[in-house]
Amino acid sequence: MNNVFGNKRAVLVFVGPALLIYALIMLVPVIWSLGYTFFTGSVITGFEFAGLENFERLFTDPKVGEALLFTMKYAVILTIGQILVGYALALLYVFWLKKASSVVRTLVFFPIVLPTVAVALLFQKMFEIAPQNGLVNEALNLVGIASVDWFGTADTAFLVLVIMDIWRSMGFYAVLLYAGLLDIPEEIMESARLDGAGSLALIRRIILPLSLPVLLSSIIFSINGTLKVFDSVLALTNGGPGSSTTPLTLYMFRTAFNYGNYGYGSTIALLLTVICLLVTIFIFRSSRRDLTKN
Repeated sequence: MNNVFGNKRAVLVFVGPALLIYALIMLVPVIWSLGYTFFTGSVITGFEFAGLENFERLFTDPKVGEALLFTMKYAVILTIGQILVGYALALLYVFWLKKASSVVRTLVFFPIVLPTVAVALLFQKMFEIAPQNGLVNEALNLVGIASVDWFGTADTAFLVLVIMDIWRSMGFYAVLLYAGLLDIPEEIMESARLDGAGSLALIRRIILPLSLPVLLSSIIFSINGTLKVFDSVLALTNGGPGSSTTPLTLYMFRTAFNYGNYGYGSTIALLLTVICLLVTIFIFRSSRRDLTKN
């Protein structure tokens, strides 16, 4: 094996095709999109060199500010929800359900494999008010509360979107965190119990510190996924009411393909890429500081 890795030609033969495919699928489109930021127009109308005009527009466009605010709000709230619910489920699997958790894990994980459009239609029916009340409004009526137009205001539409996406994704994060909890040595747990550690102390002083690596990975997965949210918003609210639930990805898509401005759409995409990169670096640096202190 050492002889193989020491041979540059062998390494090139094994790694070269994968690098070539990665470059064609990932790097070339990124560079191509970066080039579009200096132009206006589309493949139908043609392109015209615009210099830094798209970047100037980016910093003065109020719709970008609204979309960015919604994206950050959605990302923070959904990441917290996904990690908390996923971690709670993982603890339930490991310490209470144990071997009987396989059926529960399968049922909770199932929504992640469902098509986004199907899940969005399900939630639209559950929360609808017209032409007839959905399940949620019927439940509210039973306890004497008037029906709510869930998709008629920004706050309620955002709430339904968050509930839907947490429900869809909690099984994935539960399994991811469950795998990390399984790596914690049982001997350490038993020693802590013998020393009189209760459930809360056990979680806070033993389980949480030892599961930090997988917890960090889950946070990075979640924050990057939520910053790039697109399909669930498009299927459930289509960015409405108005543009109150329009993230950067949907605004970018409409700018590029509905309005035919590839250059400005690519500029918005570049902004989103930079945000994802900065957030990931911030999380890594914060975790290293915490580990150094400990």
